[in-house]
Amino acid sequence: MSYQPGSHLIASLQTKTAAAIERSAHFAAWLDETIARFKLRKLGVVFHDFEPAGFTAVVCLSESHISIHTWPEYKLINLDIYLSNHERVNDNTVHALFDGIKAYFDADTLTVQTITR
Repeated sequence: MSYQPGSHLIASLQTKTAAAIERSAHFAAWLDETIARFKLRKLGVVFHDFEPAGFTAVVCLSESHISIHTWPEYKLINLDIYLSNHERVNDNTVHALFDGIKAYFDADTLTVQTITR
């Protein structure tokens, strides 16, 4: 397969309830299952819960990364998903991950950009 640019999606979401973004444990488990379902290869993970609430996470993948930062006080989620198309075309996977995360948090899209790179 020749090189094809990947998709890099950057978005801000707003959830209806802050409780869903206060702690990372449930989302971490969901994301782990989701990564496996899409047959992505996880290389490393950092999740950090802030006090009194909110979390940040970065998942390093062989295909690239997923990162998320939450602000419960604003019901805000910032999201960054980049998957290369090196071994297979992952463009649809990027959008499926975005849709899944948006549904998981019952969130609305404030801004979204997809960059081909």
